[in-house]
Amino acid sequence: MSALARRNGDVSFWQASLPAPLPRPPLPGDLDCDVCIAGGGYTGLWTAYALKRARPSLDVVVLEREHVGFGASGRNGGWLTPALAAQHAGVGDEAAAATRRAMHASVADVLAVCAQEAIDCDAVAGGVLRVARNTAQTQRLRAQVAAAAPDEELHELDAAALAARVRVAGAHGATWTPHGVRVQPAKLVRGLAEAAERRGVRIHERTAVRELRPSARADGMAAAVTDHGTVRAPVVLRCLEGFTASLRGARRRLLPLTSAMVVTEPLPEDVWAAIGWERAELLGDAAHAFVYAQRTADGRIALGGRGTYRYGSRTDRAGHVERRTAAWLVARVRELFPAAAGAAIEHAWCGVIGVARDWTASVRFDPVSGRGAGGGYVGYGVGSANLAGRTLCDLVLREDTELTRLPWVGHAARRWEPEPLRWLGATGIAALYRTADHHEARRNLPRTSRLARAADLVAGR
Repeated sequence: MSALARRNGDVSFWQASLPAPLPRPPLPGDLDCDVCIAGGGYTGLWTAYALKRARPSLDVVVLEREHVGFGASGRNGGWLTPALAAQHAGVGDEAAAATRRAMHASVADVLAVCAQEAIDCDAVAGGVLRVARNTAQTQRLRAQVAAAAPDEELHELDAAALAARVRVAGAHGATWTPHGVRVQPAKLVRGLAEAAERRGVRIHERTAVRELRPSARADGMAAAVTDHGTVRAPVVLRCLEGFTASLRGARRRLLPLTSAMVVTEPLPEDVWAAIGWERAELLGDAAHAFVYAQRTADGRIALGGRGTYRYGSRTDRAGHVERRTAAWLVARVRELFPAAAGAAIEHAWCGVIGVARDWTASVRFDPVSGRGAGGGYVGYGVGSANLAGRTLCDLVLREDTELTRLPWVGHAARRWEPEPLRWLGATGIAALYRTADHHEARRNLPRTSRLARAADLVAGR
């Protein structure tokens, strides 16, 4: 753990493995533009890119408190998938199908832009494996296969079929879908920022947005108030995801939930021969407190899992991982992949994801106030942010398209409870899920634990 101790709290491994970026200038003072975007992560940058792609004449400004990709966009697990955090109940089969089509198109658009803009983000389309390691997990995965639409191409694998792909200790079986792409997230967000700039987007880093104000009817200009000046524009968009709570008046809109990761040293060939994983599938398990992993381009295992909620919606910008959380993730690496048990853990980091009260992502734009927003991805933001950006583009340009008619457009979840209820609820739900996992594994429950069902009810999922 010595190497881990040295690197815990740095920027993510993804960022640290790249050359230090040249800093972009902060906002020079008050200015006016056509569209102002708060947040230099995937959502803000995809929105800016889409707007300039559609209307090159627009003056688009992106404001970022640290540097592009500082938040979840540069710290995530690198899962580019057509998954969207959405509650489809009551929206109808066609609306649900339209959402799936839009998400598949988003994955395709990310890859097309990467090809067009020469963004090398280590992309490999190996699909997604979900592994079951006890009876209850197996039943959940089978239920997902039974409920999946044909276009999801979700297949059940028995233990032998899984082992032919990846050897995971104690696995009963898995599901696999071809719809999943491994990426190096920091390479993707940096490349996207540079592509946006080539199209004329202005990005100001080290500029903290404190408040987003609606337009004053007299001049029709909304505003982003920062520590370096005020940006006025007919359109101001909030694309802050887990950092939304930092804005004045937005503390209860999205819950900033921590997600943490560790990464091993590069593994030798004999270890990879024992593990397999030659197709670089994205890999997760079917636990309630689930993990997500990838085989990196340089031959490491990067594995993450959900962490904690900090009282008052506080966020740790340094990315420090609590020792208990880091130890739990290290144990998962060694438990799932015994052949890698002796590998050093070289880096640990964390970030925050945005969670709406109903666990449903949304995009919205109000032409009267000039304000819009996208987020609440619950960890599925690598693909969802592209859809959000293209949808916000259509909404801002007042175009009626298939994207603007999707059910997540204009969706509004109620706000999270005030403290201490918010902290009690978030920590209690996490504890219920962990206990449910323990019971399912230790007692070999034949179906999902009642504790997990109770946690779903309290969480509003």
